[in-house]
Amino acid sequence: MRSYRKPLSRSTALAAVALAAVSLQPGSASAAPAPASAGSVHHQVVGGTKAGQGEFPFMVRLSMGCGGALYAKDIVLTAAHCVDGSGDNTSITATAGVVDLEDSAAVKVNSTKVLQAPGYDGKGKDWALIKLAEPVDQPTLKIAENDKLNSGDFTIAGWGAEKEGGSQQRYLLKATVPFVDDAACEKAYGDQLTPGDEICAGKLDTGGTDTCQGDSGGPMFRKDDAGQWLQVGIVSWGEGCARPGKPGVYSEVSTFAADIEKAAGELGG
Repeated sequence: MRSYRKPLSRSTALAAVALAAVSLQPGSASAAPAPASAGSVHHQVVGGTKAGQGEFPFMVRLSMGCGGALYAKDIVLTAAHCVDGSGDNTSITATAGVVDLEDSAAVKVNSTKVLQAPGYDGKGKDWALIKLAEPVDQPTLKIAENDKLNSGDFTIAGWGAEKEGGSQQRYLLKATVPFVDDAACEKAYGDQLTPGDEICAGKLDTGGTDTCQGDSGGPMFRKDDAGQWLQVGIVSWGEGCARPGKPGVYSEVSTFAADIEKAAGELGG
């Protein structure tokens, strides 16, 4: 059973997701909780370290407990399962510009609209855009337009719990996870996986590093040939957190690049 990496309910939306070794906790904007068995719920971050101030300036924490990244200065790219559909929405607060969520320098901006991936039905197409009331003066994160960088190691980052059932982390944590090819990921998840829509990453043999509950919607990214950060995935789901043989599953951004660009235009980005 796929277990989305967002809090199971709004009351736990601030709980953390496990980045295996990093506490990334995805929350869901206004998303209905995804079904999950006790054995498949992600609550901790495994194997992460603190990110430096300004290291990933495009990172955003959303008030429903999810993560996200600045696609434009006034638009956040997150996961479809973090929100309740498309339309006007002023209930989400985005926190940006800091690694410490309690830093007085944190920039907090409310949402105005949400655009969930057209046709999203809980399997694949796990992306959404959140329009902000005003621009955030931080660098944006470009998204991959092809699968050229679907290899090697990726960086994941987020705010989440240090232990299962814990509360969200105050500081942004980061970790590195290796690419897992479709064949190996299909072997792990069977028909739960949506090849082409999703990309997998994690340490298949040993586990120990992964995203987890509360990390949903956050970016998986790596450097391009020019040395610039490029978003390759969006934290989506997985079985447990950092389990051997069960990699993290991410929405494959390049598959939806044109759709995301179109949707951002509709939002006025």
